Amino acid sequence: MSSFEIYGGKKLKGELTVQGAKNEALQVLCAPLLTAEKVTISNIPDIVDVNKLIDLLQTMGVKIEKVERGTYVFQAKDIDLGYLETEDFKKRAASLRGSIMIVGPLLARFGKGFIPKPGGDKIGRRRLDTHFEGFALLGAKFNYDAGEHFYSIEAKKLKGTYIHLDEASVTGTANVIMAAVLAEGTTTFYNAACEPYIQQLCKMLNSMGAKISGISSNLLTIEGVKELGGCYHRILPDMIEIGSFIGLAAMTQSEITIKDVSWENLGVIPNTFRRLGIKLERRGDDIYIPAQESYEIDTFIDGSILTIYDAPWPGFTPDLLSIILVVATQAKGSVLIHQKMFESRLFFTDKLIDMGAQIILCDPHRATVIGLGRQHNLRGIQMTSPDIRAGVSLLIAALSAEGKSVIHNIEQIDRGYQDIDIRLRNLGADIRRVN
Repeated sequence: MSSFEIYGGKKLKGELTVQGAKNEALQVLCAPLLTAEKVTISNIPDIVDVNKLIDLLQTMGVKIEKVERGTYVFQAKDIDLGYLETEDFKKRAASLRGSIMIVGPLLARFGKGFIPKPGGDKIGRRRLDTHFEGFALLGAKFNYDAGEHFYSIEAKKLKGTYIHLDEASVTGTANVIMAAVLAEGTTTFYNAACEPYIQQLCKMLNSMGAKISGISSNLLTIEGVKELGGCYHRILPDMIEIGSFIGLAAMTQSEITIKDVSWENLGVIPNTFRRLGIKLERRGDDIYIPAQESYEIDTFIDGSILTIYDAPWPGFTPDLLSIILVVATQAKGSVLIHQKMFESRLFFTDKLIDMGAQIILCDPHRATVIGLGRQHNLRGIQMTSPDIRAGVSLLIAALSAEGKSVIHNIEQIDRGYQDIDIRLRNLGADIRRVN
């Protein structure tokens, strides 16, 4: 087990290049299972969760060639379907939430798929009903072994149909799309998630020969095709990392430029940080954040306390609410953070309170932050990272705090952020990785 030792209170300065999007990678890396031809994918982030998925695909029989860091060629010509029922597969797939994304492609191309109950962040209930209900509407039958926590699904032939999801699940949408592209006939897919990750997946599938229209909306029309071919695809920069770096700059009073952010795919993220009083400028496709001594939280028009909440795209992504909460602790003013989607994601606030933050945890979904306006700096403490996003939020808090902080269980942070300690040191941060 590794930890970060951080001596906070330093102002940072410099440029940051954003890694490829983790959430997109976990989807598009499974798309090569839909074809026997070669698929090249670039800007793949070198992080634990993505590397676990690459290893899993390789053990399934996908031939993988590393061209350079971040660029791989995949060819799923000879998939070992028997391996999917082995104990080794169950162990590997269960350690990774993203493993669920292999089911749709396997079902579409081979008529069956298997998956154990996948792991991932402990941020609350994350049900898989949406995935399997979508598959069932396409004509598949699934079975869940409660004793083994193992799902299996089969279909002699998938057929296009009308699908109205009960929730706009990003991973559920991606999985059902990958199943529907090889189904017979037309699928009309309503209440589909339309995050940039989904748009990217659809564009990639179309370049492989799929026929998907309505991309970027919540109503997709998918005309099934008999087979797909190879393609080249480049993953977007990670919007969650971009938001994390904006928060880092504000908390540490630092001047930072974030390079090549794909601004048009950031949605409401820049303006949400602006509502906290953070100044940021668009310079070409970069974001420039000047050093700020202070920042003040906006209010609603009638003067009432601002509420920031998560919502399906084009609303604010839930993955950045932890960052927003931390940044608000040193702002002037108050804000209510409403985490609607996951009931355990705000529990890391106890560590911020120990650091001196003024936070009222109203219930598992809501927290009121009373900004200190830098009148009282946070203080360094020892803490443990509970999940990826909370871990980075605590890291940002530690970098702004007085004295020494130690963050344990940083494997959680490594799951989503590539070389984070190295990149922070390049900006002047005093951070080291220790065993």
